[in-house]
This record gives sequence, structure tokens and C-alpha cells, in this order.
Amino acid sequence: MKLPPLKSLPVFEAVARLNSFSLAAEELLVTQSAVSHQIKQLESYLGESLFLRTGRTLALTDEGRQYLESVTTALLQIERASEQLLGEETSRLRLACFSSFAVRWLVPRLPELQRRYPQLDLSLEMTTENPVLSDRVADAFICINQPSQAFSYELLYRERMFPVCSSDYWEKICRELALNRQEGDDRITLSPEQLARFPLLSTYSIYDRKVGDWHNWFSAVGQSLPVTARVQHFSHMLLALEAARYHQGIVLTNDYMLSNRDDADDFVRLPCHPLATGYQFHFAWKTSRRRERGIQILRRWLVEEAIADGLRADSESD
Repeated sequence: MKLPPLKSLPVFEAVARLNSFSLAAEELLVTQSAVSHQIKQLESYLGESLFLRTGRTLALTDEGRQYLESVTTALLQIERASEQLLGEETSRLRLACFSSFAVRWLVPRLPELQRRYPQLDLSLEMTTENPVLSDRVADAFICINQPSQAFSYELLYRERMFPVCSSDYWEKICRELALNRQEGDDRITLSPEQLARFPLLSTYSIYDRKVGDWHNWFSAVGQSLPVTARVQHFSHMLLALEAARYHQGIVLTNDYMLSNRDDADDFVRLPCHPLATGYQFHFAWKTSRRRERGIQILRRWLVEEAIADGLRADSESD
């Protein structure tokens, strides 16, 4: 078996992760010259430059980035295998997921996860965009669709969006439209034209274009957003939902945003058509790490919670 100088691999990983020779030396409790020596030894063995050094600026080369991906995975697998043989029960796991999903759905459920699986040490990395699937970022991910063939996926939710507002604002809508509440809310249906009479709260990040959410919602029934519609813009769904909570208008949101058990009753889902966005939320993990206990514990728990919350049907899969 032909292997590179093994002592240099953790050094290379630390330098790449911290983007600094000095910080890597501090973390590894060695001198900076020792770090430089290990990197030079590894580059000499590989016959490739792993870092670009321009003054005080340090960056990975293309070869360095490619090598780091494999080295990080290998080091993590060695760490996990060693922990199992040592009898250590704790499974440390980094999960990267969208901030809206983390704040509104995942975080409120973490106490139950910790109660059932105290051996799972979970840390969260929140992202505003689809997370980059890499061991450098996290060990597991909640992502949209299936962006990489090197990963395995478990379906959690097929997104649909629908209009909601605060309970007080729903009363305002009923008064201004002279809706007959005596028949019950389930007998009321609002048309897109009626909705457009009230302020619409729009989230840019859903479709990455101005008022894309409401344009798509109206298009789903063959209509156009009226030019007279009053639209208030927000960069993130969390902000738009908070604005709706404080009676500022009507927002398009999805199921997991309304599943927070502490404040779900603050909102009213309006009797209108839903919009299927085509986005599918998956739990993702690198296929080569499929036997790791922590990943499988988290996978099973997420699926159980998604089914219990109605995000995914019991029999549903990819």
C-alpha cells in the first residue's frame, strides 16, 4: 500500500480549513515552521502545489481543493471508526440546513431529539442558500432536490406555498369583504382578485426575483398579478412571516414555517389555492458514510418527525 506521509494529512486539513499556517500551528500545538515543513513534504510527495501563496494571502489550488475533499472524508472516517472501537457513545454530527427550516421547524424539536438520543451531539450550520455538499461544510445536510450523485437522499417535504395572515388581520379581511363568518371559515373561499386588495408581503429569496412568489401564485390559476397590488418586499421568508404576525398583510409561506408549535395559532391559512413550487427538501449524506451511526439516527428521526407533522406521507419516498 503506497501512502503519503500520514502525519502531514491532518496538518494539510487544518491549514485548508483555517486558511492560515499560523492558526493551524496554534490549533495543532506545533510551530509554524513545523506546519510549513509538513505541507512542503506532502507537496513534494504529490508533485503538486496545494496552496497559492501571494504575500499574506493563502488559497487552495484546484488540485488542493480536490485533494482536501478526499482527505477530509478519510480523516473523518478514521475518527469515527476509532471512536467505535474505543467504546465512545457520543456521535458528533454537523448538520447544514436552511435558516428558515432550522428556526421554524428543526430547533423547536431538538429537545425531543436530545431526550431520545442523548449520545447524539448535533451542531447546526444555517445557510441562506442551498448548502454546498462537502465534508468541509458539514457531515449531513438538508437541501433542495438532489444536487450530487456522491450523496444519498431521504425525502422530507415536497414544498407547497399558500397565503396566510395574522388572526387579527383575518378579521379585518372578513370585515372589509363583508364575508359571512356565521357559515364558518370552511365555507369561505377567497379569489385572487380579493386577495390583491390587501398588502402582499413578498419574499425575494424564494424565486430569486422580485415578487416571484406572488407572480407564480397568480400564474397557477392563469392570472397575472394586478398592477394595482400593493407589495412589500423582504429578503427572507422569516422576515415576511414576522411582518404578517404583526398584521402588515398577507404572506406566502409553506407547511414547515407554520409548524412551530408555540405560535402556529397566531396565523390563519387563507382559503385560497396552494402553489406547488417543485422544490423537494431532502436529508442528504455522503453515500460512503452511510454506515455511520449518528447519520442513521438523525435520518430516521427526521423522517419520523416529517411524517408526524404531515410534511411527508408515511408511504412517500423519492
